[in-house]
Amino acid sequence: MWHLGTSSPATLTGLLSGSLQVDLAVVEVGIGGAYDCTNIIRKPVVCGVSSLGIDHTSLLGDTMEKIAWQKGGIFKPGVPAFTVPQPDGPLAVLRDRAQQISCPLYLCPPLEALEEEGRPLMLGLEGEHQRSNAALALQLAHCWLQWQDHHDIWELKVSSPNTWWQLPLAPRFQPTSRMQHGLRDTEWPGRTQVLRRGPLTWYLDGAHTTSSVQACVRWFHQSLQRNERPSGGPEVHVLLFNSTGDRDPAALLKLLQPCQFDYAVFCPNLTEVSATSNADQQNFTVTLDQVLLRCLQHQQHWSCLSEKQASPDLWNTPSTEPDGPASLLLAPHPPHPTNTSSLVFSCISHALQWISQGRDPIFQPPSPPKGLFSHPTASSGASVLREAAAIHVLVTGSLHLVGGVLRLLEPSLSQ
Repeated sequence: MWHLGTSSPATLTGLLSGSLQVDLAVVEVGIGGAYDCTNIIRKPVVCGVSSLGIDHTSLLGDTMEKIAWQKGGIFKPGVPAFTVPQPDGPLAVLRDRAQQISCPLYLCPPLEALEEEGRPLMLGLEGEHQRSNAALALQLAHCWLQWQDHHDIWELKVSSPNTWWQLPLAPRFQPTSRMQHGLRDTEWPGRTQVLRRGPLTWYLDGAHTTSSVQACVRWFHQSLQRNERPSGGPEVHVLLFNSTGDRDPAALLKLLQPCQFDYAVFCPNLTEVSATSNADQQNFTVTLDQVLLRCLQHQQHWSCLSEKQASPDLWNTPSTEPDGPASLLLAPHPPHPTNTSSLVFSCISHALQWISQGRDPIFQPPSPPKGLFSHPTASSGASVLREAAAIHVLVTGSLHLVGGVLRLLEPSLSQ
């Protein structure tokens, strides 16, 4: 089996010609669906549409209905497709698109409907939203297995011919033991992933839409509640965030405010600031100055959100101290103790050096550049982090940011 994400036409052509000699290819659409290069595959075995969200609005449209129309572009005549419960409007668009294309579209029943009494299906991925993804994955796998056994998928006995928005409910079936083990043993680096390193716990989730950030916040809260509170000192909560493209960072940061972070750290998706930085982490359509400016804007959004939550008469005069060295950029921020202190670093490595303070047993970079932590906020925060009994760090907002963090925290993944 081969999983392809954001596939190139050349790779897809290799699949179609048979030169890659794969038995099964799970092809993930790049962006949208209607005009994506994956449409070169005219007759897939089955198609699936997961939970829709607002993303890539410059290409897909600024409403859920417009995005649903684009996503429905993967439907093919006579090829079964499955989706999960969606808001009424987008689901109606998917239904209409399927009817126009003559694609049989089914609604996945909830995961609970496939569970045996007293034997819940266990998921290796955390987060309630993963149950919807698992329900869709099971239906896609079940459909492919039927195709392999030459069963006529048109003969599926659906549970109800007129369910929500007149979509037939996909049939209930008993997942095989291999399916159950697959769900239980699934690992997805960078998605609801937890790394525990001494006093540091890293929570990594590449959420970058409003719906996925909401799910991320729920998962983060649940994870914190499961942890035992340390008895030997204070806990510190840190946010490491970046957002790129046409996404609305203010909307994403507003969703993260209830987490009550002690520090909010912003940096570009660059592991190191050097000409030899990993090309996979670079966006060659923007300059370093532009990505740093965006990080400073993120910091300003965060400060404004914090200011709205605080009582106006408690504010002190914003700091007017000069910025630190080029490797640490700080915009003025209110120093009120109830306000989250915020920092901007020029790369992921410097951000992780400040957050970890040498206390991560695996991430042990060379000594930080001279003056990196000379700013009063960075200096005082470093003392707090060194003395904390537990440091909880949520990394989110960008898949590329999470990938860069993993590259430094788990070097074996990139070898």
